[in-house]
Amino acid sequence: MNSERALRVGLCGIGLEAYWSQFAGLEERLKGYVGRVAERLSRPGVAVVNLGLIDTPQRSREAGHACRREDVDVLFLYVTTYALSNTVLPLVQRAGVPVIVLNLQPEAAMDYAAFNKLTDRTAMTGDWLAYCSACPVPEIANVLMRAGIPFHQVTGVLDDEATWREMEA
Repeated sequence: MNSERALRVGLCGIGLEAYWSQFAGLEERLKGYVGRVAERLSRPGVAVVNLGLIDTPQRSREAGHACRREDVDVLFLYVTTYALSNTVLPLVQRAGVPVIVLNLQPEAAMDYAAFNKLTDRTAMTGDWLAYCSACPVPEIANVLMRAGIPFHQVTGVLDDEATWREMEA
């Protein structure tokens, strides 16, 4: 790699647009997690291209084109909640760069005491969805393997140092 050029890291969170109108605050919460990953990845010699939260096939295609325009070297695909494989595949196909799938829980465990105090079932579901990153990872891995797209998967907790050591490696 040319040492004069910063490593260009593409980053996007993936989710499901249908959730945003159903679960108040979920979209903003997930965008916040993506922002935390962007901050953590950013350092001298690394330029982070934050593509935001990708939640439809159309946005996926647009993000893939953005990866090409921005000349990213690697794509970090942060699975923030449930998402469909058809939201992932156009992005990684168009990006055409190595892919790292981030299966990161926001915390080591949900605060079940606070969760169980919620009286609104919709609010409970929205809270649970913020911890649902592992749910679509097998579907995403399957579609990437079937499409012949190599990837590396990092599973862990968002602010856990062991997780970040693996990502940095």
